[in-house]
Amino acid sequence: MSVKKIHAQNPNKKAGIAVPTLSLVMEYIDYYKILGVEKNASQEDIKKAYRKLARKLHPDLNPDDKEAQKRFQELNEANEVLSDPEKRKKYDQYGKDWKHAEAYEQARQSQPGGDQYARGNPFGNQNPFEGGFADSASDFSSDDFSDFFASMFGGGGRRSRSQFKGQDYRAELQLSLREAAETHKRTLTVNGKKLRITIPAGVENGQEIRLKGQGGPGVNNGPAGDLYITFVIGDDPVFKRLKDDLYVTREIDLYTAVLGGEVMVDTLSSKVKLKVGPGTQNGMKVRLKGKGFPVYKSEGQFGDLIVTYQVKIPTDLNDEQRQLFKQLANLNTK
Repeated sequence: MSVKKIHAQNPNKKAGIAVPTLSLVMEYIDYYKILGVEKNASQEDIKKAYRKLARKLHPDLNPDDKEAQKRFQELNEANEVLSDPEKRKKYDQYGKDWKHAEAYEQARQSQPGGDQYARGNPFGNQNPFEGGFADSASDFSSDDFSDFFASMFGGGGRRSRSQFKGQDYRAELQLSLREAAETHKRTLTVNGKKLRITIPAGVENGQEIRLKGQGGPGVNNGPAGDLYITFVIGDDPVFKRLKDDLYVTREIDLYTAVLGGEVMVDTLSSKVKLKVGPGTQNGMKVRLKGKGFPVYKSEGQFGDLIVTYQVKIPTDLNDEQRQLFKQLANLNTK
């Protein structure tokens, strides 16, 4: 299973209008097709196919290609399953229902004729789809298993009424750096249901949170699945973030670098005045304690802001200024 990439908007930007911002679309993915390998491919073949496609589809090489980013996500998902022998075995046997394999195995133990299920045939010896006989689960398609799951877990009759947790959903929520620095609320729409969540200040790029019970419905009144949201924080034009510290470059002119002076530096919430010492070198760094990014779920705590000075060399000197520099150069040689 895969979840399409989601782009969410901040309803606080629209003058009190809460905009539905999140929707999930579930789709079945053929993992072998995604990797471009046959079903009998070796683990080495799978590894090679993944590395080849990963280099081609990596987001760093396709920064503005949404389709490539989606395929890269699906590629990672396919590799995660097929590179794991246990997961691959379940996927080969149960297809799109492979995540329910353990639930199926538990359920079949409670069914009459459990020995017939032990060979992997949920319908006993006789195959109702072909009128013949089957000895293993490989004689059935993934759709056949889906029908079986539906009848066993949701069809009633004499089948088990065991309860099972619903499908977990996964989605991405995009934030700017400045949005991630403030605790704020978002209104999301998941499969037609509106959710209002609070996003704490300080979330990191790639961080995942779980909304319990907001996934797919359970089977036979079982608990609903969970919704996992991964935060994707875009680059900021001014600041670079490393954990809770922020980095910014401040340009200063040559005269301030040589003689010293004062400059204004941006922080996330305001501006601060810094004293520049005489003889400041290009690339010199200054650390401002507590002026960085808020620490996640630690109210009142912040990282540091590291300012790097970049000395600008003048390129448009007039004759008088050029002559003064020559005099300085002569004094220096003496």
